[in-house]
Amino acid sequence: MRWVTFDCFGTLVDWRHGIRSGAELIAPGHGERLLEAYVRHELDVQAENPAMRYRQVLAEALRRACAQEKVTLAPDDAFVLGDTLPYWPVFPEVGTELSAVREAGWNLALLTNCDRDLIAGTLRRLPVPFDAVVTSEQVGAYKPSHAHFSAFERAHRPAHWVHVAQSYVHDLVPAHQLGIRRVWINRQGERPADPAILQETQPDLRGLVRAI
Repeated sequence: MRWVTFDCFGTLVDWRHGIRSGAELIAPGHGERLLEAYVRHELDVQAENPAMRYRQVLAEALRRACAQEKVTLAPDDAFVLGDTLPYWPVFPEVGTELSAVREAGWNLALLTNCDRDLIAGTLRRLPVPFDAVVTSEQVGAYKPSHAHFSAFERAHRPAHWVHVAQSYVHDLVPAHQLGIRRVWINRQGERPADPAILQETQPDLRGLVRAI
């Protein structure tokens, strides 16, 4: 079977918008600062606590971001990101492009650094159904660990497999290490640390069928 696996947040769902908007709810006027600080802390929290549920990762990374930026955070407000995550917006081209991939004969799967309950809320917003989902809660680890990829391969034995993702560190690097074909959705116009890791690169999902 032919499979395309996707990262969800940042690739299909506007993760930066979600973090920024959630931060604005609890600290008006500080959303952009807290977003940039949050991005720097989340990977550390995941690496330090690979078995931690994502709702707790969101809260701890936000606490660290607020501490760094000297923004007062009420204890209950630390969970604003987990509470609002199911409502984070899907990028506008996702429905058309995923439909085209499915019509071209590919199966679709998510490999997500998320919990089962949180991704269930997001799946209701994604306009195309997925055939498989692998979560961090399921594998007890966060990408860039290889655990998501290994669990997916054991379960589905894909004859052809392409991984599509926005995060260079979380997704492109481990896919390269495992020899998985990959497409980088470089929404932020980043410069890769090692260009040899890249195969296909595009700024969003438009034209994804050609890329895979």
